[in-house]
Amino acid sequence: MPRRKEFLAWGRGQPIHATLAYHWTRMIEMLHAAETIKDLLHDDDIVGSDLVVAPTRRTGEEGEGVGVIEAPRGTLIHHYRIGEDDLITMANLIVSTTHNNTPMNTAVREVARQYFDGREITEGLLNHIEVAIRAYDPCLSCATHALGQMPLEVELRSLVTQANPQVGAGDTAISAIAAIEPLIDRAQRHSDGAFVKPGG
Repeated sequence: MPRRKEFLAWGRGQPIHATLAYHWTRMIEMLHAAETIKDLLHDDDIVGSDLVVAPTRRTGEEGEGVGVIEAPRGTLIHHYRIGEDDLITMANLIVSTTHNNTPMNTAVREVARQYFDGREITEGLLNHIEVAIRAYDPCLSCATHALGQMPLEVELRSLVTQANPQVGAGDTAISAIAAIEPLIDRAQRHSDGAFVKPGG
C-alpha cells in the first residue's frame, strides 16, 4: 500500500502520535478494511453456513446482547435488553467519542496554552480548538444523546476564591474555598461556520 508506506516514512520509523495524523491513519485503515472485506466476501469458509449460529431466543422470551467493534473513531460498544413483547427495554451505547473525551480535553488545553493570550477568545483561537476536536471526529449527538443544533461554544472565566463560612477552622484549606467563576468572554461557532460573540 503506497499510502501506508508514505505515512510510515513521515514518521521516520517511529510511532506517530500527532493528533492531526488521525484522519490520515483512518483513511489508510478504511482502505485496508475495504480491501479485506472484498477478500472475505469471496472466502468460502466465511460465507458458508458452517459458522452461522441460529438464534436461540423465541418470541415471548426476554433477551440480552452485547456487541463490541473497533470503529474508525475507536471502540464502539452496544448493549441491549429485549422484553417479552420484543421491544427494547434497555439500551446502553458507549461510543468512541466517550472514550475520546479525555484526549479531546487534553488537546483543547494544549491549544489554549499555545494560542490563548489570556484576554479574549478570538476567531483564530476558536479555529485551533475546532481543529483539535475534529481530529477525533467526535459524534457528540451519539455520546450525549442530544438533538438539534450544537454550536461549538468556548467560555473564558476568571477563577476567584473566597472563604467558605460553613467550613470550620480545622478543615483543610481546599475545603475552605468556594470557587466563583465570573464570565469574561464567550464565543460560538455555529453549524453554518459563523463566528458569534453572544451579547457582544
